Amino acid sequence: MAKLVKNFWTQHWPPRATFTDANVPAGSQAGRVFMVTGGNGGVGLELCKLLYKTGGTVYLTTRSQEKGEKAIEAIVASTSPNAPGLGLLKVLVLDLNDLQSVKDAVQKFTSQESRLDILWNNAGLGGNAVVYGSKTAQGIETFMGVHCVAHQYLTELLIPQLKAATKPRVVWMGSALIDSMAPSNGIDFSLLDTGLKNTTATYAMSRAGSWMLGREFATRHKADGIISVVANPGNLDTGMFNGTPAAFIFILRHTMLHKPILGGYTNLYAGFSNDVTLDNSGIYVFPWGRLRPDDELVRQDIVKAIRSEEEGGLGHAGKFWSWCEEHWKSLA
Repeated sequence: MAKLVKNFWTQHWPPRATFTDANVPAGSQAGRVFMVTGGNGGVGLELCKLLYKTGGTVYLTTRSQEKGEKAIEAIVASTSPNAPGLGLLKVLVLDLNDLQSVKDAVQKFTSQESRLDILWNNAGLGGNAVVYGSKTAQGIETFMGVHCVAHQYLTELLIPQLKAATKPRVVWMGSALIDSMAPSNGIDFSLLDTGLKNTTATYAMSRAGSWMLGREFATRHKADGIISVVANPGNLDTGMFNGTPAAFIFILRHTMLHKPILGGYTNLYAGFSNDVTLDNSGIYVFPWGRLRPDDELVRQDIVKAIRSEEEGGLGHAGKFWSWCEEHWKSLA
């Protein structure tokens, strides 16, 4: 109980961010290539603003060219034209609801770039943004399809470009809701095709799935030199809460929701901090940039489920990886 309370408190009301854009100086990332899914709004937009100032080439993925161009206009407008070492912003149209769109986006990206230094699998849907029973273009439950299957597919298609980079990383999204709402062992395989009637619980299960994919990816690609890290960006005042009743969102904004830039710092830490290495690949990050080893996490049932696979057993992480993979194998 003490661990549950401690983890709840430190994820909802984190200490001051100590890793910010000051830790990734202007122009320091010139020549490097980044991709942020869902870069046109919320945390993704804040992260792209930060990356633009580092001098790297930033691929901002979004579902339409128009939305991407508006996001880039907003980023440029928010940045001093005299700022040193600015990078390059590019729109990459990618609809995670459709695996064919994922494939098309990767083909466009690889026609322009031979390397990818950091991939942030950031895009997501709020717990109230999806109606129970909704499906992706390929008939996958929407939360699982967008958060897990599509991001796994995207990441695997980009392996050659990640391997071509120096110390590449992939960042996957977690959530504090995993602690309270994800089912036993993180994934209930009997509900993957339908989701739970409580869509927030389905959201939590999909984020547990992202955690598992991040850990499984770390195991599978450590020999390739690709670092994998899972990050809870924090409770942020973004579109993730669209659909929440007005009275409740008012309370949230005055009690536990924080500025989106802080989630940008969490992602910046996950992508650049020297605390994250190949040796601890798969590590979990708390807001606003703090490592949490397995023994400090509340959901020890999920940790155990993941570890059993790493130790050669039939664990949930490997089983879930295969479940996701089966949905796109025919497209690869």
